[in-house]
Amino acid sequence: MTEQKVRWGILATGGMAATFTADLVDMPDAEVVAVASRSVESAKTFADRFGIPRAYGDWEALAADEDLDVVYVATPHSAHRAAAGMMLEAGQHVLCEKPFTLNSREAAELVALARDGGRFLMEAMWMYCHPMVRRLKALVADGAIGEVRHVQADFGLAGPFPATHRLRDPALGGGALLDLGVYPVSFAHLLLGEPSDVVARATLSEEGVDLQTGALLSWENGALASVHCSIVGGTATSASVTGSEGRIDIPNGFFFPERFVLHRDGRDAEEFAADPADGPRESLKHEAAEVMRALRAGETESPVVPLDGTLAVMRTLDAIRDRVGVRYPAEEADGTAVTPA
Repeated sequence: MTEQKVRWGILATGGMAATFTADLVDMPDAEVVAVASRSVESAKTFADRFGIPRAYGDWEALAADEDLDVVYVATPHSAHRAAAGMMLEAGQHVLCEKPFTLNSREAAELVALARDGGRFLMEAMWMYCHPMVRRLKALVADGAIGEVRHVQADFGLAGPFPATHRLRDPALGGGALLDLGVYPVSFAHLLLGEPSDVVARATLSEEGVDLQTGALLSWENGALASVHCSIVGGTATSASVTGSEGRIDIPNGFFFPERFVLHRDGRDAEEFAADPADGPRESLKHEAAEVMRALRAGETESPVVPLDGTLAVMRTLDAIRDRVGVRYPAEEADGTAVTPA
């Protein structure tokens, strides 16, 4: 795989799959060779749109395709466990969209499948792969603002979303937290690791999903993180990282920043801007490139989006849902309890 193009299979044909595939087909070292959907018509339409040679009307055919190097799973997250699990059990490497699964139990099952089978698995947390986010993390790790004391991040959409929308459908894992809140929670984890305690409040819909959620995460060293997500109000999608010796502000789009500002005591503010050579700020190519780098290196996990980190984020999302009282039908049916961390 070190010389040839990495051959991708795409599982699902929705908007996220289309966005990712559009970036893949523009990468010279990637080749999209197959797509699968529950509907062969949908798969063929998608294949025709992107010039993909093979279109399957079921997941099993994609899992059995021996000409793939990796499968990108872009189903609704309520189906991630089943879809990614099927691919891993068939011996495929997998990049699985975020949120990784409905809960930490499902996430742990996927990680166990990958590790036991020696298969590559990564959550599609493109924020972690974004050059500007990696630059910010490096600055913090190098002590640019001293010891991190507080992280703030928000992500909200104005809506309104009708009760029939997937974001409000409990059967699809609806609500603000898993779709949007995964970003601010993951941002806090990126800089501070897994919190030791979680306090949260939410406004719930009639269907029982969270319309907006706020959480305060705390760490044993005294650090705090304030995170907020919403599907009933558009937010600035801003973030800040406050340390003992300074602060970094991302004024908007913290998960794919165009710029951020470093404030240090006794110095002029310093602005960091994206390198035009890195391409559009919303590009998913950096995520795809990390997967292909890892595969070529023979790695089964990415150090940029480590599986233990993904599991920790899922535990925190479980804890928030536990505090606000959100459970999904699939969990009720199998008796799954969210983690009361």
